[in-house]
Amino acid sequence: MVIIYIYMGVRKTILNINTMNFNHLKKLSKQNNKDFPVIRIALLGDTATQLLATAIRGMGQVRNFNIDLFEADFNQIEMQFFDKNSELYNFNADFAIVFQSSHKSLNKTDLLNDRLNFINSILEVYKGKIIYFNYAEIDDSVWGCFANKTQNSILNQLRRLNVALMDLATENPNLHILDIASIQNKYGRNFMFSPAIYASTEMVLSIDCLPIITSRIFDIICASRGNFKKCVVLDLDNTLWGGIAGDDGWENLKLGHGLGIGKIFVEFQEWLKKLKERGIILAVCSKNSEDIAKEVFERHPEMVLKLDDISVFVANWENKADNICYIQQMLNIGFDSFVFLDDNPAEREIVRQNLPAVCVPELPRDPAEWLEFLYGENLFETASYSELDKNRTEQYKIQAKREEARGKFTNESDFLETLEMECETAGFTKFNIPRVAQLSQRSNQFNLRTVRYTETELEGLSNDDNYKNFAFSLKDKFGDNGLIAVVVLQKQGKKLFIENWFMSCRVLKRGMENFTLNTIVKYAKESNFEEIIGEYLPTAKNKIVENHYQDLGFASLGNGKFELKVCDYAKRECFIGEAI
Repeated sequence: MVIIYIYMGVRKTILNINTMNFNHLKKLSKQNNKDFPVIRIALLGDTATQLLATAIRGMGQVRNFNIDLFEADFNQIEMQFFDKNSELYNFNADFAIVFQSSHKSLNKTDLLNDRLNFINSILEVYKGKIIYFNYAEIDDSVWGCFANKTQNSILNQLRRLNVALMDLATENPNLHILDIASIQNKYGRNFMFSPAIYASTEMVLSIDCLPIITSRIFDIICASRGNFKKCVVLDLDNTLWGGIAGDDGWENLKLGHGLGIGKIFVEFQEWLKKLKERGIILAVCSKNSEDIAKEVFERHPEMVLKLDDISVFVANWENKADNICYIQQMLNIGFDSFVFLDDNPAEREIVRQNLPAVCVPELPRDPAEWLEFLYGENLFETASYSELDKNRTEQYKIQAKREEARGKFTNESDFLETLEMECETAGFTKFNIPRVAQLSQRSNQFNLRTVRYTETELEGLSNDDNYKNFAFSLKDKFGDNGLIAVVVLQKQGKKLFIENWFMSCRVLKRGMENFTLNTIVKYAKESNFEEIIGEYLPTAKNKIVENHYQDLGFASLGNGKFELKVCDYAKRECFIGEAI
């Protein structure tokens, strides 16, 4: 069961993808909400794509987007990509969706090389973001089980092709794979493909699977735009283990690798551990005595998760919605970045009603069904990953310690001075470009123009004399925050235009805004620039920087642009030193 929770102002909508049929999406496809941003999507396929196009428009409304869609004519993929004057290039899509079906490949003698050569060719000429469908397996039974031993079989070629596609996507940040092979594995080929519909329409995808496939398309789009889940908030009793710690005692909880429900909770924790290692923050929100709750983590030999895996641990008898608000303050991330997992339907509903932006999956009654349910939800889509993600839990644990320390001071300056902050400033290098690209994809709140960069684009900026780039890394007495802010400056005569300025919200209210502007102005003076121009482009999430430039002393030029005279600038106070 796939459920999507959409937050629209004060209204909350719960939509079950399994019960949302194509007709529902068809009705939604005719709507256009003036409050939704527009995404330009190009759709190209070697089979009929009209119904897929309709479903994409409809799912756009579900996900709060208006879709401007260009649908190429039937089987014109090559022509559109290799003709620079084609409609595809004139359309300037945010995402190009390409579907080359397994069914249309049954008669190819060298499918693997044919497809890989084609994809490599389009990656050379097309620099936009591509969402490419991988290949659902078809066993034509020509070889039987021997198909696994011969490269002549279509099944063998399709499997090797999907592996090769994964390798290709790893090397190309702009290439995203939509895994319809995995969807077919879960729901079955009879669900994905209807011979009767194919015979009469040339459509390979059944209308039944379109809601699921288009939902996955928008999972990728949202992740690429920085809209994704960052934190799982966990209940404890009957969620991480079977039983109630305060009543049963830690030694009597249902938790273990043997037969029975205990192994289900162990496997559930193992899944959560993998999420944590991938960079998802884990937090605890439990109605419990803190010492009793922590005792389970410390003493139970079958606990997979340890206290070190938890960034924020809240166990008390207060309202869970209030406790999640406290967790949000400690982590300083948006409520729409949270997933709340609790076995109790009443607790889930309280959080939904009070914090509608938080994703609260409706877990099945039987914990044995939870993992399969959560696999289908695909809640943790991401468009990037770096080695720094492995340290995310420790970074947020340190962040929580900073927030606790802040509460001991009435004067903000006194607190900042005690942090002993140092900042290292660098340009774009091969070492920091992956993190810069990731931060550009993930920063939504402190992002003045919300320009997203790929690693390839950043490499281009690093070699372009018309740009000056800064990447800032911050550390203090609590620990190393890593790379937390980026500024891209475009040289325009005697002016510097701030093409983008984005920063991790983990360092808000720490003086980094002042340090960053001091650095920009210092460069401007040394390079004989006279003015610095900033621009604020509003989005649904970046309202916190609406007055950013005014607060820093810029004068408004109208239309969201601001000007700072370099000669009039006085260095702004901050408690951050330059790293040696």
